[in-house]
Amino acid sequence: MNQNSAPPSGRQRRADLLPPETLAMLGGLEFTARKVVEGALLGLHASPRRGISAEFAELRAYRPGDDFRLVDWRMVGRSDRWFVKEFHEDTHLSAMVLLDASASMDWSSDPGRLPTKFWYGRLLAAAFALLLLRQGDRVGCAAFDERVREWLPPRGGRGQEARLLRRLAGVEASGRTEAGEPLRDAALRLRRPGLVILVSDLLVDPPPVERALRYLAHRGHHVVVAHLMDPGERRLSGGGRAILRDPETGDRVRIAMADAREAYDASVEAALRQWKSALRPAGIEHHLVDTSLAPARALRALTRARGRG
Repeated sequence: MNQNSAPPSGRQRRADLLPPETLAMLGGLEFTARKVVEGALLGLHASPRRGISAEFAELRAYRPGDDFRLVDWRMVGRSDRWFVKEFHEDTHLSAMVLLDASASMDWSSDPGRLPTKFWYGRLLAAAFALLLLRQGDRVGCAAFDERVREWLPPRGGRGQEARLLRRLAGVEASGRTEAGEPLRDAALRLRRPGLVILVSDLLVDPPPVERALRYLAHRGHHVVVAHLMDPGERRLSGGGRAILRDPETGDRVRIAMADAREAYDASVEAALRQWKSALRPAGIEHHLVDTSLAPARALRALTRARGRG
């Protein structure tokens, strides 16, 4: 060993522990996610609301009923008039991005032109997290199929960016979707109310997932669902006969496309209406995301629609 060589840094040592394919994915995911963030709108925290926080806003005349702790006693002594301090509301939040990593996500209707739902979803999850971290929020991430496979608690800072990207880059889509239990698990782990973003194709049994999402909302979280759908899932195309294969079970069924198209399209629209009607009463946002849409546009749409909880 060359005695003059410097010891590897902590970052280098951590990188050495990762397999080459994960390192390659990490570099690509980080670069692309940052490009997506640059293309999206910023300024999610603009709000005229005020509350008690560390950032002073202005003085105003005292009114009966004001909190005595906010009285500026120095101004009272100088002017013999009472003033109270107003503060800008602290809008930093705690956010958790939940990524569906089941086998059904690893699919594209046109592999030469469109990404898989998982590739798109992972990129969208990473970009959303980076955007929130840039604004000073605490952000974590999780990946699940029938159980939670990765869990990174919400934190802030530059170090969290690297941790989050590394976790997401190491996840692969596999396993069956049983999203109800992982989502309930997430609700129990998240002790502080905040923002929860679910990124999934929602190819699940709806009732358990609806209950779990409502449970998250009941515990004080603002829940946003990014429902990923490949264009080939929204509308059937082509003619003749086709063989459909379930990506999770491997089951196959042969269908006549002309006979199935109308019924299929109607069932998809009915399912989308059902998701919205089931989630809306609990204040849960449901957003359909077409994977043929540029990721920056999808992120922009989500940030525009996202509430503050």
